Amino acid sequence: MPERVRVLIVDDHPVVRRGLRTMLEDEPWVERVVEAATCAEAVGLAVTEQVGVVAMDVALPDGDGVEATARIVRSRPEAYVLMLTMADDEEVVSRSLRAGARGYVLKDTDPDTVVDALRTVAGGGLVLGPRIGPAVLTTLQRQPVELPAPFDQLTPRERDILRYLAAGEPNARIARRFGLSEKTIRNQVSALFAKLGVADRVQAALLARDAGIAG
Repeated sequence: MPERVRVLIVDDHPVVRRGLRTMLEDEPWVERVVEAATCAEAVGLAVTEQVGVVAMDVALPDGDGVEATARIVRSRPEAYVLMLTMADDEEVVSRSLRAGARGYVLKDTDPDTVVDALRTVAGGGLVLGPRIGPAVLTTLQRQPVELPAPFDQLTPRERDILRYLAAGEPNARIARRFGLSEKTIRNQVSALFAKLGVADRVQAALLARDAGIAG
């Protein structure tokens, strides 16, 4: 990560906020930790404090953390949101991804894993907790989901190409699948890498798997 970031913890339980703050304050990538107990506070602080990453609960006193996430993403696109909640529900996970969240982790996950997830999201990555991935993948296959950036920039064909890349298929085989020349697929793969901000197919595959797009 090129520079330290500010972290916003959104939770209505002071003990939860204090515990996560304690873990984060010693992290070298964290510049400062700020706290919010409500949706309104979270949306305001995300902008005024110029936070880089948000740990967002779902059930908050004045509303839904998923809605707050959507508002934060609209008002401060530079802030990446990780849902950190007890809500182990496929529909909530899908709504969170549609709202622009970059990840979803349950509160009872190992604390070190939570910190790693926040660091990954802060660096632009996508994270699904170990107990979330399979359920979300099933949901994504069952119904269309508006994926978070950068995947929302991809055309349907580019998403298909990404799945084949993640499965390890070479350009020649992908070209045969679409009835196109290998040169055309190479050009489309290059455009795909540019949209995802990756340098090669390994990085693209890792992003896809983290997002639940590829198995």
